[in-house]
Amino acid sequence: MRIRDKKKVALVLSGGGIKAAAFHIGVCLALQEKGFKFAGGTKEMVRQNFNDKDPLTIRLYVGSSAGAFIASCLSAGYPVESLINAFQVGSGTIPTFEKNDIRYLKPMSYRDIFNLNASGLLKFIPRTLMEKALVTGGFESLLKNGLKLNGLFSTKGMESYLRKEVLLDNDFSRLGVGLYIIGTQLNHTRKAIFGDFPESYKTGDTKYINYATISDAVACSTALPPVFSPYGIKRPDGKEIFYYDGEIRDTLSTHVAADNGADLVISSFSIQPYHYTKEMGSLHNYGIPLIANQALYQVVQQKIMRHIQHRNEIRSIYKAVDGYFKETNLPEEHKEKLLEIIRERANYRPEVDYIYISPRPQNYEMFFVDHFSLNPEILARIVKIGFKSAINTLRHHDI
Repeated sequence: MRIRDKKKVALVLSGGGIKAAAFHIGVCLALQEKGFKFAGGTKEMVRQNFNDKDPLTIRLYVGSSAGAFIASCLSAGYPVESLINAFQVGSGTIPTFEKNDIRYLKPMSYRDIFNLNASGLLKFIPRTLMEKALVTGGFESLLKNGLKLNGLFSTKGMESYLRKEVLLDNDFSRLGVGLYIIGTQLNHTRKAIFGDFPESYKTGDTKYINYATISDAVACSTALPPVFSPYGIKRPDGKEIFYYDGEIRDTLSTHVAADNGADLVISSFSIQPYHYTKEMGSLHNYGIPLIANQALYQVVQQKIMRHIQHRNEIRSIYKAVDGYFKETNLPEEHKEKLLEIIRERANYRPEVDYIYISPRPQNYEMFFVDHFSLNPEILARIVKIGFKSAINTLRHHDI
């Protein structure tokens, strides 16, 4: 892979709570050290500040859940250092920028993240304790009929923070770079992609939405159940459709970047199941929460690995077919037709290269740290893990 030959670089950021955001910040710092630049802002700002022909300038962002927040900030034109401001100031860390600096981001508080779901709490009425007939259905029936709470918190605080403190313009179409936010439609099996599309449309498994604001799209993508309630967005006809966490349907949406013209896709994901170490011992000693967390991480990581493996297998098949035709001197037109069939049926683009950055198994701290901690010391350690993980991965790609 020759970086200098690339025409459009994309950054794909997945979810995993605040610790995922901190990991992504570390990855971005490593990319910056390697010469990559993060284009962002309005069309005019991007034209003035970034060279069109620089192959190391990232011009397309895809974000899901926590990655949606980071992607929206970068696409708005904030440097990586501003994100350090947003996540670490407020607990004794010295600000990177002064408050009157346009690059300054107000420190995030727990109130911005955990906005109490007042309307949902009104539905928290354990009726089954009084209705014997429902209890006969068993414990699952008790939960389904008695606990009508759709989430402890809402992502309205996140939406408000982005709209008031971060985004100079809340419209996808006015950005000078590509930004795509991933969500999941609650009352369907569709993945939702929010962005600057000519029109909204849907396929069997994907919905493309152009009428949402950036802050609303991020609020949808970060609504992780059952902590956060699903987030509603009104269609142009007034009907409200609910969405939740973007990681539910598709854990790593690298195809969105390739579908929108990227030929180098750099992907950062923080999910790493625990691997036994003498320092921490066995998870069976830690109780239900961490065992459940391990189960979830294993499921998610398996989806990611299958995604990567499938892409690598298609690439191998494509190269094998191409090589076979060259070795046997078979007609060129037959080769081109067969390769075209592979590209179309497998949605494969031979010109696109992928770089996947994730923690190593020995980074067990990524597993044990709380998902939503704003503790500056913890976040600093996670940023460092992200930085080292990215440097190691980029080195393998001779970058």
